[in-house]
Amino acid sequence: MEPTKAPRSTPDPTPAAATAPAPEQAPEPAGSGLDRRTSDRNTTVLVSFTAVTNLADGVTKMVLPLMATRVTESPALVSGVSLCLTLPWLLIALHVGVLVDRFDRRRLLWVANVMRLVAIGALLASISGDSAGLPVLYAGGLLLGVAEVIALTSAAALVPSVVIPEGRTRANAWVAGAETVCNEFCGPFVGGLLMAAGAAVALGSTGVAYVLAMIVLAFLAGRMTPGTTPGRPVGTVNQRIAEGLKVLWRHRLLRVMAFSLTVLASCWGAWLALMPLVATSLLDLSERQYGVVLSALGVGGLVGALTVGLVNRVLGRRGAMFADLLGTAAMVAAPALSSNMWVVAGGAFAGGMGGILWTVNSRTISQQLVDIGMMGRYNAAARLFSWGAMPLGAGLGGLLAEWFGLRTAFLVFTVAALLLIVPFLRMVTPAALAEVPDPASRP
Repeated sequence: MEPTKAPRSTPDPTPAAATAPAPEQAPEPAGSGLDRRTSDRNTTVLVSFTAVTNLADGVTKMVLPLMATRVTESPALVSGVSLCLTLPWLLIALHVGVLVDRFDRRRLLWVANVMRLVAIGALLASISGDSAGLPVLYAGGLLLGVAEVIALTSAAALVPSVVIPEGRTRANAWVAGAETVCNEFCGPFVGGLLMAAGAAVALGSTGVAYVLAMIVLAFLAGRMTPGTTPGRPVGTVNQRIAEGLKVLWRHRLLRVMAFSLTVLASCWGAWLALMPLVATSLLDLSERQYGVVLSALGVGGLVGALTVGLVNRVLGRRGAMFADLLGTAAMVAAPALSSNMWVVAGGAFAGGMGGILWTVNSRTISQQLVDIGMMGRYNAAARLFSWGAMPLGAGLGGLLAEWFGLRTAFLVFTVAALLLIVPFLRMVTPAALAEVPDPASRP
């Protein structure tokens, strides 16, 4: 769940320091030195890497909470697993952004997958030793969460470096589609099947997937490290973090998108954290049926990825992004209003489709407004306020469910999503979106 050869004006003036390349950034256009064939190959590599790793992530994000339900029935303790998986976004996202704008982004992706393999190995060892309690699950979730911060921030920053401008809308759609379909459709479905064979089989399969993803990255071509200007100081870590925050804060459209996504991500965090208990207590689903419900997210995402161009033409970019507000509200409202499995799955479908429409459009907007040397820090800052809200939503959802019940918790987040409607329509105006350069005409 993010962001024509015309002047790069903005709805509210942005100081040059916020939109110009960082002091260490060489004056080289994004995607320079790439031909269309290489760009297309890079798109295929990024989509393949995203698909394989998100398939594995989808399995682990289903398996770990289900393992927790075998240890405790407490909503707060079970939601703690999802909290650990997302907490690193809140704690280290800004510092990871500095790393991404300083070092080879492909190597950082390899590092992230090595961390994932270490976490999976530790979890498998605990299962074989019959010691897979909550502390082990929390620790494994934290390490997987740190790896996800590194991987997603690095991958997002790579797109404008290895894909030519006119190919980025398509690349963003394919990458976002792969994220959603594999993480939320194939991952949970496969996870349900594998979990029937045992948690060790499910987790072992994710380890194989992470190794394959590392091999796929070897075929990526282009410049993986932001350029530096010799003799220019790079600044302290805090100064570099501040540069990324300024880009986000001083541009009205980017700021509003980040605020909206913060609320929406908290709803997603609560939904994902509480769904294992909904499945086992309210809906009485088998593990395979639970996988089917979660898979509805991915089906909606696949539909969104395939139709985003059509939806943008019919509704406009504003209407397509507005659909995510309604879709997320429907997703969190369904478990509060119904105990029917298919109603809950329908809400998940709406949330998945709305999420992909938002993701593709917001990524394309940010890649046109933010310079390549700032992409790591900008993405980290934006995701701090969005993905960082997921553990807060997971924690708050768990507490509300503990104190007032599952249905009340979902109703609270439904109201939160609906309250975004007025500020979104007032701030994300057609005039504001008209200021975004066309990807096909940006040099």
